[in-house]
Amino acid sequence: MSNPFDVLSQFDRLASSVFDTARTPRLMPVDLFRDGDQYVLSADLPGIDPASVDLDVDGQLLTIRAERHAPVDENVKWLSHERPYGSYMRQFTLGDGVDLEKITANYEHGVLSVIIPVAERAKPRKIQIASGSSGNAGQASMTGAGDRKEVTA
Repeated sequence: MSNPFDVLSQFDRLASSVFDTARTPRLMPVDLFRDGDQYVLSADLPGIDPASVDLDVDGQLLTIRAERHAPVDENVKWLSHERPYGSYMRQFTLGDGVDLEKITANYEHGVLSVIIPVAERAKPRKIQIASGSSGNAGQASMTGAGDRKEVTA
């Protein structure tokens, strides 16, 4: 037998009206991972109009903003109204090792995907090390190829 009065949902409704949580930015769940030479950030924004999504970089700060508007119909009597509406926002601090000029984004099936490439200066590279008997770097560069060793930085 179901109880039409759910104490927890009524308490949640009361708390949101008292603390006005309806006007604060909503949670935007994200996944972030590195895939080779790029970072991939995926943000769930179901039911959001792509035109309302704003993505910007200011210095090292990446900001995602979105808005989901509640349906407006004065003739409707809500029986359940659980889907969140309002503003969504997340901010991420980007490190120096990313290429801010080449960030791209795509919105498909309610998921915003942001591709953040790793900067060339932050990618691993090989550095040749010359060896010589005198320890002088100028003379060491004149040694044969057999004396050189490669290490990955």
